[in-house]
Amino acid sequence: MDDPAATAHPPNPACVVNCAVYAKDGTRRNITLDAISEVLAHDDGSFVWIGLYEPDDTILEKLQEEFGLHDLAIEDAHTAHQRPKVEAYGNSLFLVASTAQVVEQKIAYGETHVFLGPRYLVTVRHGASLSYAPARARVEREPDMLALGPSYGLYAVLDAIVDDYLPIVAEFKATLLALEKDIIGESFERAIVTRLYDLKRELTYMRVNVAPMQDVLSQLVRSSSPLVPEEVRLYLRDVLDHSVRVNETVDVLRDMLGTALSVNQALVTQAQGEVVKKLAGWAALLAAPTLITSWYGMNFVHMPELHGRYSYVVLIGAVAAVVGLLYAYLKKVRWL
Repeated sequence: MDDPAATAHPPNPACVVNCAVYAKDGTRRNITLDAISEVLAHDDGSFVWIGLYEPDDTILEKLQEEFGLHDLAIEDAHTAHQRPKVEAYGNSLFLVASTAQVVEQKIAYGETHVFLGPRYLVTVRHGASLSYAPARARVEREPDMLALGPSYGLYAVLDAIVDDYLPIVAEFKATLLALEKDIIGESFERAIVTRLYDLKRELTYMRVNVAPMQDVLSQLVRSSSPLVPEEVRLYLRDVLDHSVRVNETVDVLRDMLGTALSVNQALVTQAQGEVVKKLAGWAALLAAPTLITSWYGMNFVHMPELHGRYSYVVLIGAVAAVVGLLYAYLKKVRWL
C-alpha cells in the first residue's frame, strides 16, 4: 500500500523504477524520494530499497545527500563504465556488477551499481539489464529473511544477475552441439567457420565481463563487514558457486570452440591433400604414355622397333604395361 504521506511530495521521476521502505516485519510501503529523510529519521529497523535505471545527475546527487554516499562512488555511478568490483566507504559498500542480456540474437552487456548501507539498498542499472522486480517480489515473499536488512536484498539482486548468465551459456552450448556435425565435415563452408568465430568472440567478451563477478562474490563471502551478516553470507556462497560454474562452463566452451576450429581446418586441409594426391596420381598416369610417345615423335632415324612389322603393337603394349603397373602401385599406396 502506498504511504499516505507520499501524497504530500511530488511523484518520483521516470528513472526511479522502485522506491519503497520495508519494515522489520517485511511489510512494504511505497514512498517518494523526498520522503526518504522522514523514513530515516525513525530508527525502527526499517530500510529503504531504491531501484534506478540510468538516472540523471540530480537524482544521484539527491541520493548522495540523503544517504551520505561517497563522492568516488557517485562518480563511478555517473560514468557507468566500470569493472566489477566491491569497495568499502566508511559504513557503506559500493558494488559494480556486469549484467548480460540477449538482444536480437547477440549478447548485450550492462552494469548495475549497488549502494549498500545499514538502512538502504540502492541499485542503479545502466545499459542492457533485466528488471529486478522478480527479485524484489521474491524477497517480499520471505518476510523473515527481510529482517536481516538490506543485505538480503543485495543477495537477491546478485542472484538474479548470475541467474541471467545461465540461459545464455546454455544457448551457447546448444549451438555448439548443433554445429558438431558440420564441423567434422570434410568440405569447407565459410558460414560454419564464421559462426564458430562469432561464438568464440562472444564467449571471450562474456568471459571478460562475467569472470570478475567471481572475485566480487568471494570478497562478500569473506567480508567481515557488519553490513553483510553471517546468515546472508551463506546465501551469497550459493551465488558464488553458480558464478564459478558459469565461468568454468564459459572456459570449457571457449576451449571446445578453439578445438573445433582447429579440427575443422585440419579436416579440410586433409581433404584437400587427398584431392591433390589423386590429381598427382592421374597426372603420373598421363605422363608415362606422354613421355614414351614423345620420344617417337622426334626426328631420329634409329629408334627402337621403328621399322619392325609389329612395332606399333609392341609400343602400345609397352605403354599399357607401364600405365598398368603405375596404376596398380598408385592404387596400393592410396593415391587413386
